[in-house]
Amino acid sequence: MSKIKDIISSSIKVKQQVLDSDELHSVISKTVDLIVAAFKNGKRVYFCGNGGSAADAQHLAAEFSGRFYTDRKALPAEALHCNTSYLTAVANDYSFDVIYSRMIDGIGEAGDVLIGLSTSGNSKNILNAFETAHSKKITTVGFTGASGGKIKSTSDYLINIPSTDTPRIQESHIMIGHIICQLVEERYFAPNP
Repeated sequence: MSKIKDIISSSIKVKQQVLDSDELHSVISKTVDLIVAAFKNGKRVYFCGNGGSAADAQHLAAEFSGRFYTDRKALPAEALHCNTSYLTAVANDYSFDVIYSRMIDGIGEAGDVLIGLSTSGNSKNILNAFETAHSKKITTVGFTGASGGKIKSTSDYLINIPSTDTPRIQESHIMIGHIICQLVEERYFAPNP
């Protein structure tokens, strides 16, 4: 029982640090502004990650393209790893390091947003995707752990959770992702005064 409480306490401690960080709140708010503007301009939001972060990327994309709190029209968002034929072909024929950059090169357009989730901040395939995104005038948002890793220098916006513990980072990523989805949905679909 004490181990269970320790794990829950650890998660709460990280989230308390997120709660107390005005800097993170500012980046989250700017990310909401960015995504709302992209959707209003007919642009798309793409997500990518590896392992559990891929699952989180897919989850967050679905909150936009499906629904979050309200019944409303679908928003153009998708996770880049969902086409397994593409993923395995490119990883096999080229390299796993280019699975996302190649997709962004093919479908990304100026004004789109690319969100990459990497707890270490060092995922080569996300770094490559961010480089390609910049070459196409696509704005990048990195979700990472405390240091930001290499993604820190390639992110237009960085949401770096103050932890080095992968499960605690991922728990905060999904919480912040949900905050962004809720605020974007509320603002984008707000009735005109």
